[in-house]
Amino acid sequence: MDKALVLLDCFRPSLHVPHHLPSSPVISSTSPLSPSLTRRALSLSIISLSTVFYIPAFSCPAAAAASIADFSDLPNSGGVKALDLRIGSGSVPDEGDQVAIHYYGRLAAKQGWRFDSTYDHKDSTGEPVPFVFTLGSGKVIAGIETAVRSMKVGGVRRVIIPPSQGYQNTTQEPLPPNFFDRQRLFTTIFNPTRLANGEGSTLGTLIFDIELVSLRNQ
Repeated sequence: MDKALVLLDCFRPSLHVPHHLPSSPVISSTSPLSPSLTRRALSLSIISLSTVFYIPAFSCPAAAAASIADFSDLPNSGGVKALDLRIGSGSVPDEGDQVAIHYYGRLAAKQGWRFDSTYDHKDSTGEPVPFVFTLGSGKVIAGIETAVRSMKVGGVRRVIIPPSQGYQNTTQEPLPPNFFDRQRLFTTIFNPTRLANGEGSTLGTLIFDIELVSLRNQ
């Protein structure tokens, strides 16, 4: 069984959104991504997020395959699997829209190592800064673009991204701002010795938890 799926299956309680988790307000698809709107939309507490997004290390045997069935293959995604932790109530983005997301990014090959989180990226007021990109620009790894395309604003989705839909080079976004995190990420994914040993399907597998915060029509 895929290690990434074993990881998720071992800690099933962490896959459910707590009832006390506040819902993000809906932002109109025609609204600008102003700081005030963004701050209101990102009001999730760190405590709540640690419950929703926590993915521990691989530490238990494979569980029943039935629980893995909660994940579904996204259509025409190249093998990206998704589990919606919260369904949004806002708009669905179109190609060319500017979208803002929060994410936790983890690498399955490093025992669920979290290589980046937008909640650690703070502005001058201490507020977390979302990652903003244009859908369809090709600058972002394919797995994230695929996941966001079918989300609604306010939704939270966990995705398992296979190597073919993950990082193909060291310029694709999102990139960890810390140099050492970037170095560790890419030396793992593109490790020539391990790739030669046939470990490619494990090395580049990514697990992202994504919240679609807002979008703006272009």
